[in-house]
Amino acid sequence: MLLFLCGDVMTGRGVDQILPHPGNPTLWERYVADAREYVALAESAQGRFERPVPPSWVWGDALRLLDRLQPEARIINVETSITCRGEPAPGKGIHYRMHPANVACITVARPSVVSLANNHVLDFGALGLADTLGTLSAAGVQTAGAGSGAAAARRPVAGHAGNGRRVGGVARRTPGRGIPSAWRATRDRAGVHLLPDLSRRTAAEVGAYINGFKRRGDVAVFTVHWGSNWGYTVPTEQVRFAHNLVEWGVDIVHGHSSHHPRPVEIYRGKLILYGCGDFIDDYEGIGGNERYRPDLRVMYLPVVDPDTGQLARLTMIPLQARHMRLQPAAEADTAWLGNILDRVSRPFHTRVAYTGQHTLAVWRDQGTWYDIDTAIPGR
Repeated sequence: MLLFLCGDVMTGRGVDQILPHPGNPTLWERYVADAREYVALAESAQGRFERPVPPSWVWGDALRLLDRLQPEARIINVETSITCRGEPAPGKGIHYRMHPANVACITVARPSVVSLANNHVLDFGALGLADTLGTLSAAGVQTAGAGSGAAAARRPVAGHAGNGRRVGGVARRTPGRGIPSAWRATRDRAGVHLLPDLSRRTAAEVGAYINGFKRRGDVAVFTVHWGSNWGYTVPTEQVRFAHNLVEWGVDIVHGHSSHHPRPVEIYRGKLILYGCGDFIDDYEGIGGNERYRPDLRVMYLPVVDPDTGQLARLTMIPLQARHMRLQPAAEADTAWLGNILDRVSRPFHTRVAYTGQHTLAVWRDQGTWYDIDTAIPGR
């Protein structure tokens, strides 16, 4: 079973402004008061481009690859409130929102499961969350990790992959780091499903919950928004929690929140992505963290045995953001990213190598190659 996973899809702010139906550009940031300034920053770095752009623009060449490779399930994290209503959440430095009429920029990628368990989905309060849930539901998009109450936010979502097989998505957010405790979904309050902690007990509870709906042939993906924005260090508690999840039956741990890719691990034959990096955003032209190359984005395309959940192979395809559109990364940039990911993944007994044709291969140290089909048509 071939899956597609990526990092954060942040379609608010500057991205919203280049789409056919831009919302109110007002911002409440310390230095920027108008979302159109992020478009100007991108143009100052990359040159001018015509606007508005079609909804497919922000995905760029990723759509061509998805159409060609035809993954059986697609799981993404949408880190934006989709609304024109609500008040900006107090105490936050950054607020993301996209006009609901621009929802086609999400549906064009045909996601099977959209995680909303993140620290921006409630940037415009309960009204903004209600609009986000309603807009995505009306567009036929299944969401996980946030809802009208605790039960809805906790609910797993199953994307059907053919032959009776399903990819089950369970989305959670770790506490702290920009998410108020008041955002926690309760029986009587809409919100996000927050993990209480990253203990073995919590992992066991999550595992028992997943095993309650998982059936033979299903692939269980735990998608989690955690960690800092920058840096390659993975906290020990996250590693232990990911390992515990695998031991309890999770097949893929899909981590996101970091603005650049983080280490990859193959643990007991299961895939752990500690941080997938941003995939779509308006960060072009923003300086200060160039050493991490946040302009490089990654498509993660694991092939999983649905009977065992074991990783059969993993394709990683780096892309580059230009004019808020994804295009193939240069060979030199792909090789650079491969070297970085190899270095930071070695402590996890996992290796990453550049194989040519704009792709990276991953394998377990002193074990089985988790290789790729190097002949990707059209590359």
